[in-house]
Amino acid sequence: MAIAKAERLMSLALCLLGTRRPLSKRELRGSIEAYLEAFGPGNGAAEGSDDAFNRMFERDKDDLRELGLIIETVESADGEFGYLARRDSNRLPPVTLDVEEAAALGLAAKVWQQARLAGAASGALQKLRAAGMPLAEDSYGHLALEPRIPVHESAFEPLMLAARDRRTVTFDYRKANAARPEQRHVEPWTLECWRGHWYLAGWDRDRQAERVFRLSRITGRVRSRALPFTAPVPDHVTVRETVESWAGETATGTALIKVRAGHGYPLRARATATRDLGGGWDELEIPYGHGLDAWLVEFGPDVIVLEPAELRADVIDRLRAVAKG
Repeated sequence: MAIAKAERLMSLALCLLGTRRPLSKRELRGSIEAYLEAFGPGNGAAEGSDDAFNRMFERDKDDLRELGLIIETVESADGEFGYLARRDSNRLPPVTLDVEEAAALGLAAKVWQQARLAGAASGALQKLRAAGMPLAEDSYGHLALEPRIPVHESAFEPLMLAARDRRTVTFDYRKANAARPEQRHVEPWTLECWRGHWYLAGWDRDRQAERVFRLSRITGRVRSRALPFTAPVPDHVTVRETVESWAGETATGTALIKVRAGHGYPLRARATATRDLGGGWDELEIPYGHGLDAWLVEFGPDVIVLEPAELRADVIDRLRAVAKG
């Protein structure tokens, strides 16, 4: 069974790499011997089993992508989808790593151990070892604390793949101050983890402006299409600065808030001044920037905004949206 699957995947990969135009599922089904044997004419119960073929084809396509093959999905004028793997996109230069770069990859693999990318990270290290790369992964085994990047949002993987393959995405997004989600059409640039939350930075096609989306507010399924990007992709440093600013890390002023005693320790760590108000409350001065209102809402009734007025109004609007469900 394993050999048969390997041969089927190899045949599919060769077809996708050897074509100059996108091939439809129908064409691939009629060209690959393994598909013909299982679903071709004269196969009794298997004949005409479109659902079974579609499931096998999708699994095979996902397996090839997991192995590193870049497969493009192209929609024709009549709405039919075709697939191909361009050779220039799947041709890699020789991999050469110095000791520090190899150690960084080993550490990165440990970071992803709790994510769905754990298998891919482990497989990549094995391939690099087989190629003779000096991976010093075990040098981090003595650490009492190990880095982790938890990924709980189902939107993470399709967004990561879309950003890698430069494919536009569509998803429903609920802003913190909105009661209902709305559909967004985005050209994804990159995913950034900031203070335990994942963010997508990209170009919002409807608003014709760059936007940052928190993955925990994406609802439903992420759909991707092979449409060309309309906006230039900035460098990674610029994108990270945008995410930090959007997440409230770039302060433009000072906010005055009340925090219940024994609560709000992350806020207290950022406070530039603290005063005991008595009655179980403290007054804090904290840096104020874009996104602070969304962070303050997470503390619920343990935080009260005093000033500025616009921050107080934003927090109240977000709380009302949460109350409405």
